[in-house]
Amino acid sequence: MSTEQLLKTPLHSLHLELGARMVPFAGYDMPVQYPLGVMKEHQHTREQAGLFDVSHMGQIRLTGAGAAQALETLVPVDIIDLPVGMQRYAMFTNANGGILDDLMVANLGNDELFLVVNAACKDQDLAHLRTHIGSQCDIEPLFEARALLALQGPAAVTVLARLAPDVAKMTFMQFQRVTLLGVDCFVSRSGYTGEDGFEISVPAANAEKLARALLAEPEVAAIGLGARDSLRLEAGLCLYGHDMNTETTPVEASLLWAISKVRRADGARAGGFPGAETVFAQQHNGVSRKRVGLLPQERTPVREGAEIVNEAGEIIGTVCSGGFGPTLGGPLAMGYLDAAYTALETPVWAIVRGKKVPLLVSKMPFVAQRYYRG
Repeated sequence: MSTEQLLKTPLHSLHLELGARMVPFAGYDMPVQYPLGVMKEHQHTREQAGLFDVSHMGQIRLTGAGAAQALETLVPVDIIDLPVGMQRYAMFTNANGGILDDLMVANLGNDELFLVVNAACKDQDLAHLRTHIGSQCDIEPLFEARALLALQGPAAVTVLARLAPDVAKMTFMQFQRVTLLGVDCFVSRSGYTGEDGFEISVPAANAEKLARALLAEPEVAAIGLGARDSLRLEAGLCLYGHDMNTETTPVEASLLWAISKVRRADGARAGGFPGAETVFAQQHNGVSRKRVGLLPQERTPVREGAEIVNEAGEIIGTVCSGGFGPTLGGPLAMGYLDAAYTALETPVWAIVRGKKVPLLVSKMPFVAQRYYRG
């Protein structure tokens, strides 16, 4: 796809003005880094506040008295009892329990739900919703209408509270309508860096003004996709299409925590989502492979796609995400391993350019998450 064919977010001209290096990502021309560089952008987010353009993500509004009940038929998550003003992590599953996408769902009240889905999946997610629950609620894509900014890091609350003091009272996963610079926005206290922070849905026409106002604050720097990836990897967070896909179930992806108790096999509203029987069987019987954290025991970074072998050289898995962790101070990875090798501290080896790099199965997150829970 040529640069001319790539989609642009409402902040595209601002990225160019800031000297960003742009790359194709999920059909968009996106900033991978700014002159500061990935390492310093990563560290700045951990120490102060980073501003990310995540407007390529898909925003969708569901409305109607049956919206929550309808959406619950597509995800293994409690949507019916999701409190007003709260957001929850969810997954669309297929008939085999595979993950079609992961998403955030917020309850705005008055029979209105707000969804944020992944950029590469948003068109198929919209079609999936329309096909399965389009007759039960109104489905409104906001792909062009709204931008999405993520303000992440320990200083994020200080910065955003200068524009709207009440955001300081919000806790992790709360979701509210907030007026910023005179514009109605949706703000959640969440993000994908492992840090405290906020995601801000703003009308596309107002996005650049808000971004400039936030960047004018002394604590804030513009951060690209490169640091976003290293931050989420240190936090042990999955990236759709890499660490999970349609061939991966929530159990295999180590995302059992995301299946609400009420929707589990022994729950009050057990099952009722696509692939529930497969997921419940895996929960009961175990799985043949599972996502785990991996710590290389040498300085060599281990990248996505590298084969993982046991001491005898037999292939027992694959790396799904890998790189260098600036906060961790060394390389790190996640991968899928045969179940016999998933215990913590198990020694395994990755094949990198024909050589065996020793790894240890590790707990995640690699760097402690610092969400604000009040």
